[in-house]
Amino acid sequence: MLFKPISQLTAIEQERLLTRETALKDVLAPVTSILNEVKEKGDAALRKYTLQFDKANIGEIEVSHKEIHEAVFSLDKKLLTHLKKASLNIRAFHEAQLQKDWMKEFSPGIKLGQRITPLGTAGAYVPGGRATYPSTALMTVIPAKVAGVKKVIICTPPKPDGTVDPLTLAAAHIAGADRVFRVGGVQAIAAMAYGTETIPKVDKIVGPGNVYVTAAKMYCGVSIDFPAGPSEVLIIADASARADFIASDMIAQAEHDPNAVSILVTPSDELAEKVMQEIEVQSKAANRNEIIRKSLENAAILTGSLDECIEFSNKYAPEHLEIMTREDILGKIMHAGSIFIGSYAPVSAGDYASGTNHVLPTAGYARALSGLNTDHFVKKSSVQIIEKNGLDSISETIIGLAQAEGLWAHANAVKIRKT
Repeated sequence: MLFKPISQLTAIEQERLLTRETALKDVLAPVTSILNEVKEKGDAALRKYTLQFDKANIGEIEVSHKEIHEAVFSLDKKLLTHLKKASLNIRAFHEAQLQKDWMKEFSPGIKLGQRITPLGTAGAYVPGGRATYPSTALMTVIPAKVAGVKKVIICTPPKPDGTVDPLTLAAAHIAGADRVFRVGGVQAIAAMAYGTETIPKVDKIVGPGNVYVTAAKMYCGVSIDFPAGPSEVLIIADASARADFIASDMIAQAEHDPNAVSILVTPSDELAEKVMQEIEVQSKAANRNEIIRKSLENAAILTGSLDECIEFSNKYAPEHLEIMTREDILGKIMHAGSIFIGSYAPVSAGDYASGTNHVLPTAGYARALSGLNTDHFVKKSSVQIIEKNGLDSISETIIGLAQAEGLWAHANAVKIRKT
């Protein structure tokens, strides 16, 4: 773990913290090989790679409605209640994001507007592997359905016995997924991108994954949400914050993945020291200790003025940003995937039940990209209703600019309407 004043970071240390190189180029060869094989061989390639990577010999690629209903009925009732409560909050938040068609007369004879229409199909990738992520099924399917997407499918890795975790299946059912497939990894992205005998081609692929899944999304040639790689949290805290809360949030992020990143920036040297001590104590008692210990090698605790902390955060553009300061600094934050304000707003709240989406841009992409929302599942078409007097009012401008560009037919398309 790096422990240092922000002003004393070397160029190499700052570069390491800010770049978060995901090494996509290192996995490009195997990823493109799998993409191409699935494109050519379809279901046969899916079965081959599922056996190779997930150790599962699958017969039926699609999870049957019977399996899904059995999963729902077998689930602990309290867990089912938790899933339903989370889904209601997620649905309400995303319904508030919806935009409406609009039309306005900008000048006599010229009405301009926007029509919003949903995608026809969407594919959601729900990871497996080190953990089960039913929450991701909720986070990916619900906004698509709220946006009006008619067909939403899920691909998720099977367990070695070929089954899919019942909690994930229950979440898929509650979220409204139309079909679920027991396929994970690069092969799942390829199947949704190109289509196979069983899995339909989709208009867009969303959802987080490891470096291989991220590379597959970026190179498959189909519209995606954004790169969503190893998870990260940056915490801005002053002396008023509780060290035990901060340490617990850094460890919570660390348990995701050995490549996850947790950073604290604070103007309080005393708080920094206390957080270091708390991390040492809490991490020893944590489950998934091996993953946490490896991940915390990527962690950093940096000290400096509050302005330096804010400046570093804006350079870093974190996936998750927690703010625990007396001073209201939200207005100074420029880049973050999701922002959590106050001592009682841990990232865990957004991961599961507050209603905001936990599928977020990582590796600095929050400088330019938004977290998953209903806009990812719609298209916005501009609409023009132009009458003769409206065209007359702009005809000379159109003709002048078209001729200046040497596009005489463009100019003539207006001239012919003036006669």
